[in-house]
Amino acid sequence: MTNYFKHKMRTKKPTTMIACVLLGIVAAIGFAVLFGFIVMWLWNALMPELFGLKEINYWQAVGILILFKILFGGFGGSSNNKSSSKKKADSSDKSYKNDFSKWELYDKFWEEEGEEAYKAYIKRTKGIDSDE
Repeated sequence: MTNYFKHKMRTKKPTTMIACVLLGIVAAIGFAVLFGFIVMWLWNALMPELFGLKEINYWQAVGILILFKILFGGFGGSSNNKSSSKKKADSSDKSYKNDFSKWELYDKFWEEEGEEAYKAYIKRTKGIDSDE
């Protein structure tokens, strides 16, 4: 059971990992191009008719995307939020992290004591007979 929780990418070949990274880069560029065309199409379909604005080209649509990202989204930098720093401090605590070593003997425990321990737990918590 100790090998069960290994990360998938640790067992991959370097060429497979490089291919995944390159595929990710190509996908990100593709989505950026797609979003630029979507913004351009939506602007040209709606804004001239609704507000009397002129049509825009692809690069103006990309500029609008970047402008809105700066104004409303930021760039994902760190914040001066106290809750953010508290989360970082809590995550560095060893007891906070999931410790899967506790599950090492789970299967053996359940085979030996599981059903009886479960019935005893039901009796303790509900105060009823679990042999229904």
